[in-house]
Amino acid sequence: MERRGGTMVFRSGDVVAALTDSADPKQYVKRMKLRDAELAKGWVQIVPILAVPTAGGRQRMSCANVKGLFRIIQSIPSPKAEPFKQWLAHVGYERMLEIENPELAQERMKQLYEQKGYPKDWIDKRLRGIAIRQNLTDEWKKRGITEERDFAILTAEISKATFGMTPSEYKEFKGLTKKSQNLRDHMDDLELIFTMLGERVTTEISEKEKPESFTESKKIARRGGNVAGTARKATEKELGRSVVSDKNFLPSDNDNDFLSFDEEQQP
Repeated sequence: MERRGGTMVFRSGDVVAALTDSADPKQYVKRMKLRDAELAKGWVQIVPILAVPTAGGRQRMSCANVKGLFRIIQSIPSPKAEPFKQWLAHVGYERMLEIENPELAQERMKQLYEQKGYPKDWIDKRLRGIAIRQNLTDEWKKRGITEERDFAILTAEISKATFGMTPSEYKEFKGLTKKSQNLRDHMDDLELIFTMLGERVTTEISEKEKPESFTESKKIARRGGNVAGTARKATEKELGRSVVSDKNFLPSDNDNDFLSFDEEQQP
């Protein structure tokens, strides 16, 4: 296993060998693809060829990300693969329950943050921030904004006006190098509060003015961020220190990387 741009990548042959005890993983894969036509059809996308560092230098090998790995496991009729299949079935069932009752998803998120060592008062703010973020992206969708790139641009406008940095600049400032590390998971209370303020004010303005173009939404995002930025500067004056911190909430060694509901670049 290695990381590519913050994404875990697995060599498919190693996975097959570990789950099947096959002496010839390549032949096993060939037979597996014959059994599973859909797997064979999408094999190039599921398992692309990548240059992987080895003792003898970089070699081209078939690799898969976590999603691709799970797809491969589904096609392996092996006792060693069964626990993974059972786990995938359990997770799928949980997600179906969460669709029917979104509060279950919130409770799951709360438990994940508790396992990572965050205090309950921080968790409450973080979950509230997720709800505010979702309201904002729902409002943007109503205004015809659907592309991830556009969501990222609007989010950057709010962040720049609030903190003087875009999310990517903020992550660099905090020393967060992994793509999977969510900036907001490394903010303290005040940073979260001003993030929420900028996004909530942006939502309120957009709902009131109903912008009809991306350019108008961009201006509103900047205005919402300016409100939070002004409040941040006033707070800093009273406290005699900067609200913007280069500290991470948890040391990187304790960061178990999990996906949050509101990645800055995602809708």
